[in-house]
Amino acid sequence: MDESLWPARNVGEFAYCPRLFYYMEVEGIHLPSNDTLEGVRIHRRVDSPSAEQADESPADEDRPVVARSLTLTSPERRLTARLDLAEINGQSAVPVEYRKGRPCHRSSASSAIAPQESEAASANDQNAAVAPWPTDRVQIGLQAILLEDAGYTVPHGVLYYAAEKRRLIVPVTSALKEEALQTLAAAVACAAGPRPLPLVNDPRCPRCSLQPICLPDEVNAARSREGSGTGDAKPRNLWPPRDDGIHIVAQQEGIKVGVRGASMVVNDADGNKVKDVPLAGVESLSLLGAVQISTQALHTLAERGIPIAFLTAAGRLTAIVDPLDSVSAETRRAQVREFDKPARGIELARALTAAKIMNQRKLLMRNHENMPAQAGADLATQADQAARAESLDSIRGHEGQAAAIYFGLFAGMIKSDVAAEFDANGRQRRPPPDPINSALSFAYSMLTHECTAALRVASLEPSIGAFHVSRPGRPALSLDLMEPFRPLISDSIVITAFNRGELKAGHFLRTVAGCAFTDAGRKAFFAVYGRRMADEITHPVFGYKLSYRRMITLHARMISAWLLGEIPSPAFLTTR
Repeated sequence: MDESLWPARNVGEFAYCPRLFYYMEVEGIHLPSNDTLEGVRIHRRVDSPSAEQADESPADEDRPVVARSLTLTSPERRLTARLDLAEINGQSAVPVEYRKGRPCHRSSASSAIAPQESEAASANDQNAAVAPWPTDRVQIGLQAILLEDAGYTVPHGVLYYAAEKRRLIVPVTSALKEEALQTLAAAVACAAGPRPLPLVNDPRCPRCSLQPICLPDEVNAARSREGSGTGDAKPRNLWPPRDDGIHIVAQQEGIKVGVRGASMVVNDADGNKVKDVPLAGVESLSLLGAVQISTQALHTLAERGIPIAFLTAAGRLTAIVDPLDSVSAETRRAQVREFDKPARGIELARALTAAKIMNQRKLLMRNHENMPAQAGADLATQADQAARAESLDSIRGHEGQAAAIYFGLFAGMIKSDVAAEFDANGRQRRPPPDPINSALSFAYSMLTHECTAALRVASLEPSIGAFHVSRPGRPALSLDLMEPFRPLISDSIVITAFNRGELKAGHFLRTVAGCAFTDAGRKAFFAVYGRRMADEITHPVFGYKLSYRRMITLHARMISAWLLGEIPSPAFLTTR
């Protein structure tokens, strides 16, 4: 099918795009936008049952019966349609479709108007300068075919464009039906897979709500750099640099989380309201320790696609409520198939480890006052050797040697009395013996949660990894994804918090079970953590800025694209 016949639509309305069709109709991913929500509002009246009852009580027999939200299906054609409205008069039926936007104006798009559109325009004397958009015309054609299969005669269809309050008549001709059937055949072939590659520099992408999932410019840029694609290698800056969502962390013992109407309500142990947050703004919910959540809240958050993470008081991730809206069988099949190939796992592990070591080196160079020159050279060598290693054991060996150098110098980046204690203990996890080790472990746990949420958005299975061994209850791929971000996010949070005095020795409780945060310490930690996740950083390849939280999501989706064969090789963020 010639995609040049499908011009860009106005105000972000849906236009035919094979990849977008595949996401929406095959993988079941539907993300609302301002445009789609406005479309729902426009359709609310026409779909109203009360209006249907009034219309189906004609004063005389000659008045057409109006059927609203009429569903028709044809198993033989593999086609189902829900008509906004059908005017039925005996054996004659006229489908009526409502559109929130504007029709195609001849003055601006005359070269894109097909012969069928000219017929539609000539049937509307007052609308001679406009024509239906191709996708709208085809939709009328498919609805006419279903109505004819049901035994009706369909002389024409009607398109109502709400933005101009304009009603266009579309004659149902053999040419229109043939075009509709060809489009249906193309859609069936597209749905059979594999997922189509994204369009190149298409003007429809910027206002598409699925653009952050499809990543058209990023995928094309990655393909272009390695000679497997075409188009401009520099992506357009389509992503908003940060999300405006609210990421809630409930950590006070005895807190209870529930919902009331369109709000999330947080009460203390005595039932007093602590916080009331509109559900429309919530992106994620994390529950630390002895925090309760109602069954009603679980259902409501799951229906809205909001993940819920359960963590211990020390920050260890124990479970995630994962709404089913993110599941893509095709992506997860590809993940299992590809990671069963040792060479593919090694390829991902190389990229992850090399990026992590280079980020560790950069953090030391920025923050260590007396960093030995040899340490920087040794880390660069370990990164280079990890990028060329031939086995996972070899990669893990280089990663371990780099970690020994890095954590041996880590205390030199912290200007606080607690640095000497960490220098004496080194990096220890279970249990953490000092405040710095405790803060690092907590930060890594929160980063694991962020990476797990990002993989969920990318339709990947967190428990099946490449570099880290997959074991029951272990989010191996989350641990893989977080490797390059450990120095940039977790380690940087700890260094900043102690150097600025936002975390102090008094924020930690020392017991025989190790060193752990007090309630005040956790509160201080999350203040620094929230700022860091919202910080914006420039992508070294794509050239635009994203917050760290969005950057993690971008990399999760690029892993998905690599597993599906859309981009040739994985690459991860390194700072300059």
